[in-house]
Amino acid sequence: MTRIALLTATLLAGCAAPSSPPTIAPVPPARLGLSAIAAPPIDSRWWTSFGDPQLDRIVADAAGGNPSLDAALARLAQADAVLSSRRADLGPDATIDASAQVARLSGRYTIPPPYAGSVRFVGQGLGNLNWNLDLFGRQRAAITGARASVAAAGLDLAAARLAIAGSVVETYLDLVRAETQAAIARRTIDARQGSLRLVQVRVRNNLASKLDATAAETLLAQAQAALLAAQGSRALAADALAALAGRGPDYAAAIGASRMNLDAGLPLPAQVPADLLGRRPDLLAGLARIQAAAAGRQVARRAFYPNVNLAANIGLQAIGLGNLVGLDAGTVGAGPALSLPIFDNGRRRADLAGATAALDLATADYNDRVVGAVRDAADAIALTVNLAERRRAQAEVVGGYARTGRLNTIRVNSGLESRLDLVDNDIRLLDAELVQANLVTDAARARVQLVLALGGGFDPAQGARPTEAQR
Repeated sequence: MTRIALLTATLLAGCAAPSSPPTIAPVPPARLGLSAIAAPPIDSRWWTSFGDPQLDRIVADAAGGNPSLDAALARLAQADAVLSSRRADLGPDATIDASAQVARLSGRYTIPPPYAGSVRFVGQGLGNLNWNLDLFGRQRAAITGARASVAAAGLDLAAARLAIAGSVVETYLDLVRAETQAAIARRTIDARQGSLRLVQVRVRNNLASKLDATAAETLLAQAQAALLAAQGSRALAADALAALAGRGPDYAAAIGASRMNLDAGLPLPAQVPADLLGRRPDLLAGLARIQAAAAGRQVARRAFYPNVNLAANIGLQAIGLGNLVGLDAGTVGAGPALSLPIFDNGRRRADLAGATAALDLATADYNDRVVGAVRDAADAIALTVNLAERRRAQAEVVGGYARTGRLNTIRVNSGLESRLDLVDNDIRLLDAELVQANLVTDAARARVQLVLALGGGFDPAQGARPTEAQR
């Protein structure tokens, strides 16, 4: 009895798994100060609200040709394959083993005469069946983890699509910004060329000095420099759009003038909404990774428990080629097999500690993403409101410089002032108009960033798996 008790205690000790609890918990939404409101619904094709068919085409091209989407699809396919492999572990395995060889049989072993010490043909053919009963759920936990990894990969794909669409729209806004600045520069160049011609006539008639001509030439050069800068910025934006679409310089050259409505309405909540955490694919992917890591920890815990398999075989075994086809060569066997871990130098404990650390790491990464998402939304809301106020103030600045410029022109044409006196105001007017164009574009960009921060029209109810056409 003492030996049986000692053996039982040893077996139970081998099955005992250390607790090794995780130390990090997901951040509660209440700590983030999320409001009770819900964000307004966002169209999954939100960029179409800008009313520019060319932008719609570039977004579609990027969704079909961007290499990062190919990588996301490959990761999803890889996760699918792992899930299929884990599911296969839960079912039975069947194999066929066959061997044939000519061998000298030992004369000093268990083989009886007349075979002992002779050279004989030894052959066998067996069909084997092995089934892990998974009594303690280790395989099922692995399947749960693989399923969560597939969900995370699908959500990563949705997040990649959203990020690419956002990058295309933001880059397209840079192109629109450059076109607007170029239009302002061209309009200013036309006006200043007219002023220069007028000054040159007045100089020839001794009604103005060469200083007036120099001032007019300086103003014209400033506008021409602004045009060159805008043209360079547009070229860079077009090249960036071509790269996002996975295309080359010919694609950039084919990008025509934009027709974007920068003041198109996009949803603008007054506060960071409470449903933010459930509508962003990257955050949902983080949650799925926590689930996968938790399942991995369960796999590591259940490695401390015994494995119980059912094994069976049926086939033929014989010494001598002629005996292999006889009825007496038949063999069959079936029965359970038990594998119980007892001592492994701490390997299973280390695996469990590593799995627990992986769970903590997944949770910490999710918490970091959540805090960043809340900040992104709050920043976008604050920036949108601030830019609206700055646009109103800048409009007054531009209007003031324009009125001053008109009055100065009247005074110069009346001979009351020199053209040189207009230089400072005209330079400031062009700069103010360029700043105003920047603010209009920045306001549209802030609304785009808000849409991205709110999940960009992603609908968790629709899932994140790609269709066959998208694959």
